[in-house]
Amino acid sequence: MPLVGAVGLFALTGTLAACGASSQAAPLSKSSGSASAHPEWSKYTFTIGDNGGDGSQALAKITGAFDDAPYKVRFARFTYGPPLVQAAASGDIDLGAVGDVPPITGAAKEYGFKIVAVNRSLTPTQSNENIIVPKGSGLKTLADLKGKKIAVPQGSSAHGLILNALRSVGLGPKDVHLVFLDPAAGATAFNTGKVDAWSIWNPQSAIAVRNGARILAKGLPPIDQTSSYYIASEKSLGDKTKRAALTDVLQRLAREFAYAVRHEDKYVQALSEEEGIPPADAKASLKAFETRVTPIGKPDIAAEQKLADAFLQAGQITKKVDVPSITDNLLPSGYDSSKLTLG
Repeated sequence: MPLVGAVGLFALTGTLAACGASSQAAPLSKSSGSASAHPEWSKYTFTIGDNGGDGSQALAKITGAFDDAPYKVRFARFTYGPPLVQAAASGDIDLGAVGDVPPITGAAKEYGFKIVAVNRSLTPTQSNENIIVPKGSGLKTLADLKGKKIAVPQGSSAHGLILNALRSVGLGPKDVHLVFLDPAAGATAFNTGKVDAWSIWNPQSAIAVRNGARILAKGLPPIDQTSSYYIASEKSLGDKTKRAALTDVLQRLAREFAYAVRHEDKYVQALSEEEGIPPADAKASLKAFETRVTPIGKPDIAAEQKLADAFLQAGQITKKVDVPSITDNLLPSGYDSSKLTLG
């Protein structure tokens, strides 16, 4: 997917030059010595995939996380994970965060990317995605979904949620009518009664619940992960110098989100701005967005492999995915963004 031809999937937004584009408040600027220590990085511009308005670009401006970086960064907005993975595989973006399913469906079609880090929820009891039904719906249990129309973004983490939720009550994709819609189209179908249920993440789920929808099943273990994953282009990972710079990019992203967790008003501001939603709606789903960034561990790989095998068994992919082969840790052992000392 050439970058120029991808306008329908994502839009590039402003480049942040070193020491250039933050707001007046820049608490994380000059947070690293990399600008003087690595002048060889000055030739790089890294494109960061912003998955549906996750706050990363707004937080970069608020915190000044990239102000002293010797390289430049720019952000590319995606509506959900699968197109972001496709862009990483083709080298059109360098780094981005997605749910648990897009790396699996992406690897079943093409290579060119690796899973490089994990976003772990700071509130594991808070679901970031749910299966919801409209106000007044007679559906009470997952078993009641048999024969019903369920909206879901294909190849997304919400696709994994509905698949595992159905499986938990002895149902499969053939027992329901999965209606594959992107988040915006899914919202329209749900709000106009064209589907019986919707498997979707926050803030869409939280907004719908605030407007009267009901959660039928939460996206929590054992039917769903609460972690998401950073993926990176193999084109960036394969060059030793560029890989080192990309590691710095990831750590700066981790720092800005760590700052946001400790300054929730700024996080609400960022999410409201990027999602185009009222601050009250951003605040309602904030806890589900709060994460810590760590390296990938064996339990993460095992969880992804189990999910990949379930997708293959259910006929949602046609090629077996070997998760260890698409894993390449960027972060040092023991790294945990929740333990960072921030200025």
